[in-house]
Amino acid sequence: MERIHATVRGRVQGVSFRFFVQQNASKIGVNGWVRNRLEGSVELEAEGEKYKLEQLLAVIKQGPRNSRVDEVEVEWLESHQTSSQFVIIPTV
Repeated sequence: MERIHATVRGRVQGVSFRFFVQQNASKIGVNGWVRNRLEGSVELEAEGEKYKLEQLLAVIKQGPRNSRVDEVEVEWLESHQTSSQFVIIPTV
């Protein structure tokens, strides 16, 4: 098990990006959270097997229709298994 922390920049707010990430993360089988940031980016943390996290990152780089992903900044971390689902949390 591994964990990623990612920040996604581009046209990623107001285009259902968080819902898109949540749905795909659940489908792929990883746990964690996603939220909007006040400065306009989307932040997420996900835990799971490395190949599943790589699948999620590939999907995130495509984004939903009407989005535009300019940059995905990713940090790979040690897993701490704090969640059993993937949720949308409040904006910070």
